Amino acid sequence: MRSLRVDAVLVQAVIAGSLSFAHLHDLAAAAGQSGWKAWAYPISVDLLLVAAWRKLRSLRPSGEPVRAAWFWFATALAASLGANVATAGLLDLDHVPDWLSILVAGWPALAFLGGTLLVHSPSPAPERQEAPAPDVSEASNLQRAPEPEPVPDAVEATEPVPALPAAQPTPAPALPAVPAALVTHARKVADDHHARTGHRIDTDTLRVRLGVPAQLADAIAAHLT
Repeated sequence: MRSLRVDAVLVQAVIAGSLSFAHLHDLAAAAGQSGWKAWAYPISVDLLLVAAWRKLRSLRPSGEPVRAAWFWFATALAASLGANVATAGLLDLDHVPDWLSILVAGWPALAFLGGTLLVHSPSPAPERQEAPAPDVSEASNLQRAPEPEPVPDAVEATEPVPALPAAQPTPAPALPAVPAALVTHARKVADDHHARTGHRIDTDTLRVRLGVPAQLADAIAAHLT
């Protein structure tokens, strides 16, 4: 069984609503509305407040005018706040002024008018998502059948086929000229390598030791052979 958790906001809302309900009842009773009539006034004020708030929330996303909804929301809020303030000791409930009795007596007609206008006002129609128009060019391309490629005429067997020219060998790239001083230095490096390892120096090692490009290392190696 799930444990019940007390919500502080809900408890606060119940307490505030009960106090406001009682204040509206006391004011209506002081204004001459006795019995069940006095209990109906708080319900009427709260229902108009909720209806106006729901109408505001439904009109805002669509960008519809909300002035009428705001007017009835402010009217119901003023009636609720007015009852709370009037019963806080600022008004003698035993001697209610005539204008307040007139307002309390006329409230049912005003609340009925506001609720009717809120309920029967046109609601925003849902936006229709129009399907994109088909691309005429793409439709015509799909309907158009591809044209067959022309088939070349068969070559007659008696027609001699010309022989293709023999491929010419690609000439080897010319080696760059190497200065004599660089050759002398490379020979010393090669001799030192042979003395230490007992093997002739290869082109890659010579290129790394001298720090020269690969093509220039090939040319130097050609001078050392």
